[in-house]
Order: sequence, then structure tokens, then C-alpha cells
Amino acid sequence: MTELPEHGVPRDEVLERLEAMRARDVDWRSGRAFTLAYHPGEEILELQADAFVRFMDDNGLNPDAFPSSRQLQTDVVSMVCGLLDGGPDAAGFLTTGGTESLLMAVTAARERGRRERGIERPQMVLPTTAHAAFEKAAHYFGVESVRIPVRDDYRADPDAMADAVTDRTVLIVGSAPQYPQGVIDPIESIASLAADRGISCHVDACMGGITLPMLERLGYSIPTWSFRVPGVTSISVDLHKYGYTAKGASVIAHRTRELRADQTFFTDSWLGGAYGSSAILGTKSVGPWAAAWAVMQHLGHDGYLRLTADARRATEQLIAAVRSIPGLVVRGEPDATLVAFGSDDAALDVFAIGDGLLRRGWYLDRQGPPPSLHATVNAVHAIVMNEFVADLRSAAEEARSQEAHGSATAYGSVE
Repeated sequence: MTELPEHGVPRDEVLERLEAMRARDVDWRSGRAFTLAYHPGEEILELQADAFVRFMDDNGLNPDAFPSSRQLQTDVVSMVCGLLDGGPDAAGFLTTGGTESLLMAVTAARERGRRERGIERPQMVLPTTAHAAFEKAAHYFGVESVRIPVRDDYRADPDAMADAVTDRTVLIVGSAPQYPQGVIDPIESIASLAADRGISCHVDACMGGITLPMLERLGYSIPTWSFRVPGVTSISVDLHKYGYTAKGASVIAHRTRELRADQTFFTDSWLGGAYGSSAILGTKSVGPWAAAWAVMQHLGHDGYLRLTADARRATEQLIAAVRSIPGLVVRGEPDATLVAFGSDDAALDVFAIGDGLLRRGWYLDRQGPPPSLHATVNAVHAIVMNEFVADLRSAAEEARSQEAHGSATAYGSVE
């Protein structure tokens, strides 16, 4: 048990202790992690850190006191809405991350269903590949989650989703791409289903909101998924992922300001005056907003095109390597920069391969079903992919020869 020290600890000692705490953390700066962190290079890290620190103690709760926070949020959301093909009425808010953005998408859909259709026991229909944060939203906000199995290619099944829609459905969900296998759901069909019945349709583009527009500009064929699709009412985009900005910065964008209003909260039912909030948090550091603004301004389209090209090149190299190793298979046909792979050979345990990679200093998520290793490939991996592929081959040979077995790990933890 750690207690507050009786006497303050000297600054240098405090910093030494902090460094000691992270001695065993994965070295994501050198590209050893294929999850959780995204590295665009030291120059961008220094820029985001500088911008973050300048604004970290400013409070985004009240833009009257901190008008810079209003300008930063307006600019960042506007840049993102432009990438999402949002029209002149598109609007949104910054949040702390994908989870908060998805929570607010569910909240907005619930409130719209209550406002327009008087729904008191709301439900949402979503594929089994949609992010776990939707389940958190269901738990927090009293929205029934109706999960629908995906097709053999891991994409959502619009026909099966249509069969699950009822008069209580307030939200239908698709992903661009979904996290587990990195494929894009058939957004046009899903959104059409929602539009025909006056239901909100959210596209979770937390992983793809920056990458997909850049891939399209680079000449890749990308299924239509943005506000170009009639019926899409909201989209989430994480900037601290492939926007390469500091954590936590995400955008929840709505097709119209009216729809955006459904996610907001206001009360004057206390003695402290009017209280309005755009999302879950009240007090929030402006640091991540400033870091996002700075990085996006500095990189621009050409910077993001370069980083996206690097990440996609590394992704294609990884896919080719996996398919060349006997017993390994790629799960689905990844549309962007997320790759899941497993084994179709009973003598080759993919989690044992994960153990072998971990011993060699590489960290990948383990997921299932089906049992898979998951790689969130970003720009830094273009530098280290040759080394990783060599270690992947070695770890696969080792696992097969030793008939080793590994175990799954958690994507997130409560401790």
C-alpha cells in the first residue's frame, strides 16, 4: 500500500521513480508494439508534446473563460468533417477517445428515438464485430444490444440485421473498418436500412477516419462509407490513432446540427447556474485538443498521405508474409491497416507464436473467436517490418517444432 509521503520527495527522485515504473513497458517508439500506440516520428511527438503542455491545464468545460478551446475544437472538428465528406451543416464535438465517441453516438440515437418516435425501451442492432464500447454504452444508458453474426468474410450481414430491426430500434451500426479483422462493413446497405425506417446509423471510423480518405487519394479502391452515403447520421474518428495526435482526442461528427444536439446535456437544476456539456466529461484538459490541432496543421494532406502510404506498405508486406508461412492464414481481406491472422493447422497454435514474438520483444493483441493475433500497423512499422517478419517466421517454426500452446490475453482490463 502506498501512502502520501510525510515529506515531499525531491523532483529528480520523483522522475527517476517514474522512469523505473515503465522499464518493462513495451517500446512502441521503436515499432515493437502493434497495438495501443501510434508513432509518426520524433518530430511530431515533440510538436504534440509542446502543444499539449502549453494547454494542458486549460479547461475545455467553459469556452467563455478559455475562448482558445472553442477555436481549437471548431477547427479540429471542421478539418475532420471535411475528410468525412460532411456538408455545410455537419457538426461535432471532440471527446477523449473512441469509447466516449461511441457512447455519445448511442446517447444521441437514444435521444432522437425518444424525441421523434417516443421510444422508451430502445435497442440497437449491430454486428458481432462492432467495438466493445457499444456494450458499455448499452450497459450505461439502458439500450438493448442486439448482436448479429457476420458473414464468412467477417463483414456485417445487412439482411440479417434488417430481420432484427423492431419498432424499438434507435440505432444501426457499421464500421469502417471494424477492429477485429480490419474489413469495412457494407455501409451503403446498412445506412439504407436505417434511412428507410427513420433510424440513426452510426459508422465507427475510429480506426479508418483518417486512413481511408488518404488511401482513396493514394489510388486504393475503398468502399463508400462516409457522409457521402445517404442515411449515415454520425461518424466517430479517433485522432490519437491514425491522426497521430496525443491521447485522448477523438471526434464524434453528426450530419446536422440538429442531430448533434441530441448528444448534449443541459441543466439548471442546482444552485450553481446553467451547466451544459457536450459529452460525458465536464472538466477536460485542452491539451489533447491543442496537440491535435498542431499535428493536423503541421502534417496536412501531404504528411498524412506519406504516413498512410508507409503504413499500408507495411501492412501489405505483413499480409504477404503471413500467407507465405505454412499453417498461417489472414482473417478476412483487410481494407486498411489492421491485420488479424491465425492458424488453420491444429499442430500450430497461434497464441504460442504470440508467446514467441513476445520473447523476441514484439507485442500483438490476442483475440477470438477465432483465435488470432492482431496487428495495428502504423507508419513506424515500415521501418521494422523486415525484422518482424523474420521473427514471425522463427516464432512459427519454434511453436510448430515444440508443439507449444499459448493463451489468450485481455484487450482491456479493469485493474
